[in-house]
Amino acid sequence: MSIISFSMSENEKTNTNQDLKDQIQSSVSSEKGPLDAGSAGHGDSLEGEIASLKAKNAELADNYLRAKAEAENARRRAEEEIAKARKFAVEGFAESLLPVADSLEAGLLIKDASAEQIRIGTEATLKQLKSALERNKVLEISPPAGTKFDPHHHQAISMVPAEQEANTVVSVLQKGYSIAERVLRPALVTVSAPK
Repeated sequence: MSIISFSMSENEKTNTNQDLKDQIQSSVSSEKGPLDAGSAGHGDSLEGEIASLKAKNAELADNYLRAKAEAENARRRAEEEIAKARKFAVEGFAESLLPVADSLEAGLLIKDASAEQIRIGTEATLKQLKSALERNKVLEISPPAGTKFDPHHHQAISMVPAEQEANTVVSVLQKGYSIAERVLRPALVTVSAPK
């Protein structure tokens, strides 16, 4: 291998050193961020940027407080609506029962009613009551004989020997009622005993 030697004049060395210094200075200047540039006239732009960020921060804080207040108001309104709904939940139901109460009171005011008149009045009142219950989604549970026993809707009072299939309804002793598919009271039934 041969070694190549370079000989530079003193002037060339000075120029090369100056070029290196310029390159380093240029590289350092390009890597400086906005905070490093403070003394070179960038102070005004840095202060402007800080002021802009402070304004943006204040705006975001204000928006946050407004959104928080709006959410709190919505929550409070919802709680009030729920409280009103609970308080007046039976209002419609009670309103539909008022004609039934009126009919019963009117029937009691009649002094010399015959048994037939009492029966007709009672049937009319019962019809009003059933209509009021149906309007409010209160439905009868009255399974016909031979229906399979359903423990969710029926309550067996006794098992009786019968000609029908085992565990089927023989008779209904008391009707049951449901509201919106939820059982208020199961139907009391007798069930056929296994043979």
